[in-house]
Amino acid sequence: MLVIGGSDLKQRTLSALVLVPVVLGITWLGGPLFVLMWGLAGLVLLHEWSGVARLSNERIWFAVAGGALVCASLLLHLGSHSYALSAMLLGAAACAFAVPRQSGWAVGGLLWAGATVLPVMALRGAGDLGFVAVVFIYAVVWGTDIFAYFVGRAVGGPKLWPSVSPNKTRSGAIGGLVAGVVAALLVALFWDLPFSWPLALVALAMSTAAQCGDLAESALKRLFGVKDASHLIPGHGGLLDRLDSFAGASLMALLIAELRAPGSPAVGLLLW
Repeated sequence: MLVIGGSDLKQRTLSALVLVPVVLGITWLGGPLFVLMWGLAGLVLLHEWSGVARLSNERIWFAVAGGALVCASLLLHLGSHSYALSAMLLGAAACAFAVPRQSGWAVGGLLWAGATVLPVMALRGAGDLGFVAVVFIYAVVWGTDIFAYFVGRAVGGPKLWPSVSPNKTRSGAIGGLVAGVVAALLVALFWDLPFSWPLALVALAMSTAAQCGDLAESALKRLFGVKDASHLIPGHGGLLDRLDSFAGASLMALLIAELRAPGSPAVGLLLW
């Protein structure tokens, strides 16, 4: 008998049924509540990173990194993208001084949290198109994660990178890529955005980046001998485990958007 779901599938499903409507609702509202949600998520990511990487001077590092992330979030909310970037760069330098013997991991934690939460803040902005842009990211990431999981378990086959993540398969990776692109295009269709092949390629690049983020976080945990970043979310582990794909996908989305339309990221991402 074919068994597709794992033992934690019920917990994963229940967690998603609770969290997804809340996240979508706050994303629709936007404004300070949206920034607060992702800002708090960023702080949790920092806390979990310090535990996984076993950073020394943890409290000092968290204060420095958290302060930089909060400042960057507020500056993005006020529309000061260049100042937000400056705050992150200064924060990264301060993190290196705060934990000199682990400077790489100290800086990496701040950059990882920033790559996860700041792009969605920049893309959300204040307009309706910003909401669609963030939902577009959600669709790519959720479609990629869900179908990579189910296709991998149903089809099986050669492993994608067994030394890093023994459970991931090439079939799951391909299924995730296809589903991520389809989910993104369905979002575009629902909001009457003009279809274009470049938009499909953007979704493909984001789905690829999402899977790279997932693999990078798996490599981090394997390096430090950790199974889950925390036990915050039943069936999913911690936020670092749950948002690893966002680190790649959201950063890719913002890079593409800013290259096309500096200062108008939602336009640059969606309108081709």
